[in-house]
Amino acid sequence: MSKGQKLWKKAKSIIPGGNMLLSKNPEMFLPNYWPTYFSKAKGCKVWDMDDKEYIDMSLMGVGTNILGYGHPEVDDSVNKVVKDGNMSTLNCPEEVFLAQKLINMHKWADMVRFARTGAEASAIAVRIARAYSGRDKVAICGYHGWHDWYLSANLGNRKNLNGHLLPGLDPLGVPQNLKGTAYTFNYNEFDQLENLINSNKDIGVIKMEVQRSMPPKYQFLQKVRSLANKKDIILIFDECTSGFRENFGGLHKKYKIEPDIAIFGKAIGNGYAITAVIGRKEIMQIAESTFISSTFWTERIGPTAAIKTLEVMEREKSWKKITKIGLEIKNRWKKMAKRNELKLSFTGLSALPTFNIESKNHFAYKTLITQEMLSEGYLAGNSVYVCTEHNTKILEGYFEALNKVFNLINECENGRDVKSLLKGDICRVGFKRLT
Repeated sequence: MSKGQKLWKKAKSIIPGGNMLLSKNPEMFLPNYWPTYFSKAKGCKVWDMDDKEYIDMSLMGVGTNILGYGHPEVDDSVNKVVKDGNMSTLNCPEEVFLAQKLINMHKWADMVRFARTGAEASAIAVRIARAYSGRDKVAICGYHGWHDWYLSANLGNRKNLNGHLLPGLDPLGVPQNLKGTAYTFNYNEFDQLENLINSNKDIGVIKMEVQRSMPPKYQFLQKVRSLANKKDIILIFDECTSGFRENFGGLHKKYKIEPDIAIFGKAIGNGYAITAVIGRKEIMQIAESTFISSTFWTERIGPTAAIKTLEVMEREKSWKKITKIGLEIKNRWKKMAKRNELKLSFTGLSALPTFNIESKNHFAYKTLITQEMLSEGYLAGNSVYVCTEHNTKILEGYFEALNKVFNLINECENGRDVKSLLKGDICRVGFKRLT
């Protein structure tokens, strides 16, 4: 048993759920064999606790590192402020500089509040929007974190959030009196949203991802914006995942739809904790009247990392690079699937491509891919958060190894038992107890 697996076994006995983020839970990848913990990371490479090196063709920190792990310029800027002092009784000036930079790239926005996690930013945005609109109910589309306001959508029906990235979210511990304060609607189904708004007069907020699995169709975003205007509803775009992956700033700029509030996270600090809530002045100012405050939102590392990350992104045109790489990955998946007579479906942003093997054994095949690629030195599954460090040499080795696994899957589709090839259990899907 590897050091990582031994530590994971210990972790499950002293940490509820084993770790802090479901997306990094080893049961979601390769039960009993996933390395689980890292000792160091650089570029697009990760070393486990046994000092074995892997190339990350998977989550890249769950989308936090567009510039790759340990970018020297970002790290140098952080190391300098650590040396000078990360926290004091006074405020750090970097938060003002970062706020101005975000406003400059989003001309519709006038003010900014900062946090350190996406769920925090979502909660801040919803609080501000509710306070300004004077209405409590929220219409939601997409994944927006773990807080009570979001999970309350599953009170009464635990399946309401199933189509919004993560199934099986039990609202256990969420106060029952929040039932009926959050309602879900499906992406690209405008009639569903319109009916929801018309039948619930107290909905004052629409919070949604600009795009995740599929692009908008039939003027969907334009219709949402028009409906929000007509009903005096605050429109929040959650860009924690989509921001800075296809353009410099929010993806909404590509579609030329301006929200009232937008939130950013993940990529803007290139691995350092920083999230931002930007919005129109008349709306954002309500934050002075409702209590929103936290000690560690004033630390210096996050804003410093974000300022340097945005500088490097702008100079290197990182969004163009990762989009080009992502499109190449998707096209080569298609060609490999055709050669191996496999039927794939594709979802996700160009810089975050995902494939699904259209088979009843899809999850077994996903597990097989992870298992076999791990033995070849790759952290891999059926999706890639692309970073600028995924160069041609990296991709060539990745596809050479993946083609061998596609060959195996072809054999399984033609009669070979996929379970006979698996060393352990099939990867976990959705949210479930581990112990």
